[in-house]
Order: sequence, then C-alpha cells, then structure tokens
Amino acid sequence: MAKQLHIFIAFFRSGLLGFGGGPTTIPLVHKEVVKTYEWMTDEEFSDVISIGNTLPGPIATKMAGYIGFRVGGWLGLINALVATVLPTVILLILLLGSLKQFSESDFVNGMTNGVIPIVAVMMGVLTWDFIKKSKASLGIKLASIIFIVSFIAIIVLNIHPGFVIAALLIIALALPVKGGNIS
Repeated sequence: MAKQLHIFIAFFRSGLLGFGGGPTTIPLVHKEVVKTYEWMTDEEFSDVISIGNTLPGPIATKMAGYIGFRVGGWLGLINALVATVLPTVILLILLLGSLKQFSESDFVNGMTNGVIPIVAVMMGVLTWDFIKKSKASLGIKLASIIFIVSFIAIIVLNIHPGFVIAALLIIALALPVKGGNIS
C-alpha cells in the first residue's frame, strides 16, 4: 500500500505544481519518477515521452497512466491518473466562480507572467539533459542530424511533432540493431 501512496504523492505533486499544462509537468514528473522514487532510468523516461507524444491526448495523463501501471499495476494506473487530474479539478471547482471577477486583475496577470520564465528554465534543463543523453547514446553527429531534420520538419515545414516522432520511430525500427543483443 505504501507504493500506491508514493504513486499518488508523486503524481499529485506534479499535477499541483504543473502550472500551464502538460508540457510543464514533464520536468516535474521526471523529478518524481527518475530522481525521487527511481522507478525509471532517464532513458526509460525519454522513451515514455517519445511514445506518449505520438499518441493523442494530454501528455501528463498518458505518462501518469503508463508509469502508474508499470509501477503499481491497474490500481497504480487509476491512482496516478486520479492524482494527476485531482488538483486541477479541485482548483477549477473552487476558482471557477471567482475567475471572471479576477481574470483582468493586475495581480493575476502578473502571477501568470511571472511563472512563464520558471517554466522556460524547467524546460531548458530537461532539454539540456536530453541533449547530453542524445550525444552519449547516438554521438554528436547523428544527434545533430536528427535535431536539424526535426527542427526543419516541425518549425519550418510545420509538421506536427507526433508525426516527426512516429517517422523517427519507424526509421529506428527499420534500421539493423547494432551490438547483437536486444533486451
């Protein structure tokens, strides 16, 4: 039962502090899952994000569902999903009545604008970690090629990131495996 409590705490904290939507929760979930509870390695977490981005729906709930199931079975899946959405549901119910009244206030606008740089730093740290891992696992040359091709596809050609990730996964599956061992 302690494992289920830890699953709930990890995803409730991420859901409570993930201001601004799914992408802002990724570094928070990473901290809980990889650093705090050590349920996954960085590479496994990267795989969850990659696969999760190819599927429809919010990334936070997809990650919660998969990681919760992996750590605690079906009960862990439900537990992680509830913990992820519960803070939002509670706050939405509590704040919905006053939202209209305060939505134009300088305080609320200042608070929203003040959070944006913090989220940018969190995403930057996670990005830097992924760059280091890509360099270590793929080498700087291949990692740079994938980065440039992905950048052009997503930014210049305006192709949805899910399609780019799916294409890269298909290419990776089609390439021969080096090293002989598949684990």
